[in-house]
Amino acid sequence: MKYYLIVGEASGDLHASHLMQSLCRYDADAQFRFFGGDLMTAVGGTRVRHYRKLAYMGFVPVLLHLPTIFRNMAMCKRDIVEWQPDVVILVDYPGFNLNIAQYLHSHTRIPVFYYISPKIWAWKEWRIRNIKRDVSELFSILPFEVPFFEVRHHYPIHYVGNPTADEVRNFRASYTESRQDFGTRHQLDDRPIIALLAGSRRQEIKDNLPMMIAATERLLERRGLTRQYQMVLAGAPSIDDAYYAPFLEGHDVAMVRNETYPLLSHAVSALVTSGTATLETALFGVPQVVCYKTPVPRLIRFAFNHIIHVRFISLVNLIADSEVVPELLADRFTLEGIASHLERILPGGADRATMLEGYAEVQRRLGDEVAPDNAARIMIDKLSQR
Repeated sequence: MKYYLIVGEASGDLHASHLMQSLCRYDADAQFRFFGGDLMTAVGGTRVRHYRKLAYMGFVPVLLHLPTIFRNMAMCKRDIVEWQPDVVILVDYPGFNLNIAQYLHSHTRIPVFYYISPKIWAWKEWRIRNIKRDVSELFSILPFEVPFFEVRHHYPIHYVGNPTADEVRNFRASYTESRQDFGTRHQLDDRPIIALLAGSRRQEIKDNLPMMIAATERLLERRGLTRQYQMVLAGAPSIDDAYYAPFLEGHDVAMVRNETYPLLSHAVSALVTSGTATLETALFGVPQVVCYKTPVPRLIRFAFNHIIHVRFISLVNLIADSEVVPELLADRFTLEGIASHLERILPGGADRATMLEGYAEVQRRLGDEVAPDNAARIMIDKLSQR
């Protein structure tokens, strides 16, 4: 069958490339055409446009590039109609993709499958009307989305498993490096590791890393533990050493690059910004404190209490539907707050065992399905019935 895929960012390129590999496994005649990236190109097929020419984030960049965005949308619509695929598979990126879905519903009979459903449970819930009208099948990688769509909005979806859980499971099954060898390779001593996962964007690092370091130092100095623990920062692949240098200067903080999973394999506790890293940390069984600085913290707290439709920001708590990990954002993002919560999750800490029990519930809810394989099987089955 002929599959047309559209992604708009690096994470979508990764997830779509895995889905394409799975589709090939179950459909020997699979043909691909796509708006995507290098990982999708490596699988095979025809790349029409690289996602970098689509990915504009923030109000001003989008406004400045509106003519380019509209040209890309028009080109995408024409290309789909000319190629006449058996299905169009949209991957996240709702601003662009929902427009494509609306056009296909109105002007063609080509079915639309949405892989990695838009996060309308957090923002822009009104988009459910468009999804119900324009999307033939919706595929989710987060179990809490099932009641949101099926119970709240009476729209059936497919929970196919979680790709991050797949990746962590596969890594842990194959990783054999000892703590001593890891330390030797990175010139670390044998003190237990407190991991710092300060994000992958410059602004995130600037906002969060100094407070993470200061809070950890305060705790260790206050409790006389400076010689018993060491901080190790997970360096982001896209950030060079020169950017980190001013934040690390004068502090006893080591850094490892492109090795977040090995670092988490050997850490005893972690300070983590929100995002996928919170789920990865939980899946490695490392107790954590979620830290996220925001501008105008009181206003953000008001919005969180009265406007934003979710109780939590971390994937761990969203999946568990309870506060498994503390979330210190907005007005709760304080030096003393971070230090206090970190103390409670160090070995022997008051909250450590309870948090690990919560992690077990998160793993249970995620299940053990291989997400792209499961999605591919369902997609092919649905298409064969049309």
